[in-house]
Amino acid sequence: MSYTGAIDYLYGLQKYGIKLGLDKTGMILSRIGNPHKDFQSIHIAGTNGKGSVSAMTASILTAHGFKTGLFTSPHLVSFTERIRINNEQISEYEVVGLTDEIREKLEGSDIIPTFFEFVTAMAFLYFSRNGVDWAVIETGMGGRLDATNVITPEVSVVTRISCDHKEFLGETLKDIAREKAGIIKNGIPAVSAFQQREAEDVLEAAAKDQSAPFFVYGRNFSGVLKSSELNGIIFDYYDSESPVPNSTKWPQAGLGNLFLPLAGEHQLFNACLAIKAATVVLKNNKNSELIRDGLTATEWHGRLEIVNDDPMIMIDGAHNPDAAAVLSDFIEKHLSDYRIILIMGVMSDKDIKGILSPLLPLASGIIFTAPNYGRAASPKTLAGYASEMGYDSTIADSVKEAIDTAKQIGSRLKVKGSGINDQKFCPLPFALHPLPLILITGSFYTIGEAMESLGERPILAGLRETV
Repeated sequence: MSYTGAIDYLYGLQKYGIKLGLDKTGMILSRIGNPHKDFQSIHIAGTNGKGSVSAMTASILTAHGFKTGLFTSPHLVSFTERIRINNEQISEYEVVGLTDEIREKLEGSDIIPTFFEFVTAMAFLYFSRNGVDWAVIETGMGGRLDATNVITPEVSVVTRISCDHKEFLGETLKDIAREKAGIIKNGIPAVSAFQQREAEDVLEAAAKDQSAPFFVYGRNFSGVLKSSELNGIIFDYYDSESPVPNSTKWPQAGLGNLFLPLAGEHQLFNACLAIKAATVVLKNNKNSELIRDGLTATEWHGRLEIVNDDPMIMIDGAHNPDAAAVLSDFIEKHLSDYRIILIMGVMSDKDIKGILSPLLPLASGIIFTAPNYGRAASPKTLAGYASEMGYDSTIADSVKEAIDTAKQIGSRLKVKGSGINDQKFCPLPFALHPLPLILITGSFYTIGEAMESLGERPILAGLRETV
C-alpha cells in the first residue's frame, strides 16, 4: 500500500460518521495487543484551547528528558500532524505500515471502525512501538464516550468549556460539561481551567464522586500576564506551592518571566493549565528551568498565526462564539490600526451568528467562502446572516479565490483615492493605518485550505473531521 492508498483508506472510513462510544475502540485495541497500557498518559478535554494545552504539556515533558507522544486533532494540512513523538511527526512510511497492520487485524471480524477510532488505535500502537514514556492525548469530541477515553491517565485536564457540538454532546453547558467530566477517573488528579460556574460545579461534583483531587485555575494555581505581543506572551506562574505575585521570594521561585511563543492573552490560562498538569505528574522531578525551556519550545499552528508578511495574513481556527470573541479581543487590542479584510468559512452546524457577531464589526471588507468539505455552510448563507446583521459582503467560490480577492482589495487600500470605498468590498469606514491585514478564520478546514493556497503541501484536507 502506498501513502496515498493509506490516506484514501482512512478517508473512506469517514462514511461511517462520528459514533461516540468506547466498546468498539476497546475491541480494536484488544486485537492489536492493548498498546494503550504500555505508557503513562495525560488526557485533555475541553471546548477551546485543548490543542494548545496538549502541545505545551508535551513540550514541557520533552524538555524534562521524557520521550513524549502527542495525539491531537484535527490536522491543518497533513495527516501526520496528528501523531508526534518529541514534536516529530509520524512518517508517511509508518502511517502506511500501521494502517496495513490494523486493517489486517480487523479482517474477518464484524468491527467497522470510524475514522477517529482507527486513528486513535494507530496513535496508541505507534506510541507503544516507539517506547514513549508519556503520551499527551487530546480528546476528539466530548470526553465520556470519546474513543480516547479507554486510557487510564495520570492526570485528567479540562480546558475552557463552552457550547459546541450540541448535536453530539447536549444542548446546555451543563450537558456538555458532563460529557467532558467523563475523563475524570477514580482517584486520579484532575486539573481544570477557570470555568463558568455551572460547568465548574459539574466538574467538581464529578471529581468528588471519583475521589479525584481537583485543581482549578484561580483557586489552586494562577498566572499574571506581564506582556502580550504578536510573537507571544510573558507571564508569571504560581500555585499553592509557590509564593504569590509581588512576594519578595517570587524571583527565586524560578517561574517568573516565562515566555510562550503563542500569541493572545488567553494563552496565559492555557499555559498555566499545562504547567499545572505537567507538575502534577512530574512531582519532585519538576525543574523550573526545564518548564521554561518547554514553554519556549512550544509549536502550535493555526492560532493567531501570521503566515505571510506582504500582505500581512493571519489565520486563526476560531469555530465557535467563545473562540471568535477571543480573536476579536486580540485584534482590537493589538491590530486595531490595520484595515481588516475578513475571510470566513464556517461549518453549517455551528452557531454562525454567534461566530460572526464579534468579528464583522472589525472588518473593512468581508469575504465569505466555503472550504471543500460537505459540512461547510454556503457563502450565500453566511452573506445572508451578515446582511441581517447590517453588513455587506462579497462571495468567493473557494478559499484560494477569497485570498486572491482579499489581496486585490489590499492593493486598493494601499493606493490613496483608488476607489477603495466600493461598498461591494469595503462596507465600513477605514482606520487611518495604510496597511491591510487579511484575517482568515471560521474553521480549521478554512485555514487549512488557506495554508495550502499559500504554499503548504496538501494531504487530503477532508480528514479534518471534527471542527
